[in-house]
Amino acid sequence: MKYKRVLLKLSGESLMGKKEFGIDQHLLAQYAGEIKSVVDSKVEVAVVIGGGNIFRGVQQDDSAIDRAQGDYMGMLATVINSMALQSALERAGVYTRLQSAIKMEQICEPYIRRRAVRHLEKGRVVIFGAGTGNPYFTTDTAASLRAIEIEADVILKGTRVDGIYDSDPEKNKNAVKYETVTFDEVYKKGLKVMDMTAFTLCNENKLPIIVFDMNKPGNLLNVIKGKQVGTLVEF
Repeated sequence: MKYKRVLLKLSGESLMGKKEFGIDQHLLAQYAGEIKSVVDSKVEVAVVIGGGNIFRGVQQDDSAIDRAQGDYMGMLATVINSMALQSALERAGVYTRLQSAIKMEQICEPYIRRRAVRHLEKGRVVIFGAGTGNPYFTTDTAASLRAIEIEADVILKGTRVDGIYDSDPEKNKNAVKYETVTFDEVYKKGLKVMDMTAFTLCNENKLPIIVFDMNKPGNLLNVIKGKQVGTLVEF
């Protein structure tokens, strides 16, 4: 395997499948199976999931909900998704631990870096919920921060698109896909990979990012084996 310890970032929207909101149980089971295949290969896996399928923290200007309050609601949505993934993984026979940046003693551990690393060393999948625990930060930023803290080899950003393009491939049929791209090129070309705070954290800490299609069976394992899947953002 090319990577020993990875952080998998999933969007909340990816859990919807073809539904308009909520969680697609079949897709959830598929994701659990993909992660299990990686764990069975003795790779350490941590996961961060967004909450956009339930509630988006960032609200419109005319929203009656305060921005900070809305972001906290979004953090709680990520915990719901994390609990759903935890359940699916355990049903598949994978040992897990859910850690939250906001204390919720009845359902998950508080986030403690050393404890998270120890769980990974023991072969457990560690799911990080509630973002960073602070408003005004996205789950992309939480993923970058946690990946750096646990000294992951790479961030794997699982999406419904098979990599990074020069324009939106869902809107432009002639969009050109990049096999590899540097951090400097992403800045210069204005490519959308992560929000700028998260992306800059990865750049400053020399943490590569791979954007790939999580919905294609076998892709996750192939990425970790080092096969050409998706787009690699490197230095």
